[in-house]
Amino acid sequence: MKLDILAIGAHPDDVELGCGATIAKEIANGKKVGILDLTRGELGTRGSAEIRDVEAANAAKILGVSVRENIALADGFFVNDRESQLKIIEIIRKYQPEMVLCNAITDRHIDHGKGSKLASDACFLSGLKKIETIADGKPQEKWRPKTVYHYIQWQNIEPDVVVDVTGFIDKKCESVFAYTSQFHDPNNKEGDTPISSKTFKDSINYRARDLGRLIGTEYGEGFTVERYAAVNSLFDLI
Repeated sequence: MKLDILAIGAHPDDVELGCGATIAKEIANGKKVGILDLTRGELGTRGSAEIRDVEAANAAKILGVSVRENIALADGFFVNDRESQLKIIEIIRKYQPEMVLCNAITDRHIDHGKGSKLASDACFLSGLKKIETIADGKPQEKWRPKTVYHYIQWQNIEPDVVVDVTGFIDKKCESVFAYTSQFHDPNNKEGDTPISSKTFKDSINYRARDLGRLIGTEYGEGFTVERYAAVNSLFDLI
């Protein structure tokens, strides 16, 4: 299966929170999208890795992604080394995405910045033919995505690109709140976290509204870029 977009997140729920509405919109436009989770989120205060596995599968169904994989790196402790890079390279070469969406370049959670750099490095290395990988007993062909975009997470990073996601914010929120163990629930006694408050839950909507306001639409999702975005005409920016 060839993908148009591969969205990579350090933890299950990163992708949904960072770019869930963009994914939903691209799928509605006929694009094939997959998700790669780097860890199972096993260090999360609430729930467990097993619960997150189920929640991630439910969220994937809500968004309608074509595939979701998890390479089970160590939550909190993974590093940007050869072993980790090769695991991601194998996935990139397997699905040959044109575009990769990955974690914020820097953020409150240390895994987000680490995951961002790891994914970006793997995208570059995947295009080098002398790096050999095997899948299903066969050598994989080199593949480098054309673009890598970084979604915005906890910190209010200034975006380089804002996508109009009007009409898709409800689908995003539905996919996010499929992670019932992680978000606001007054009956949950496992302990409070920065994302379990009602304020954070509400912020998903009002942050998207604010980004939409800045581009003259109802809702938006922001991304930073690694290279200049190319357009055929200035009218592509309207």
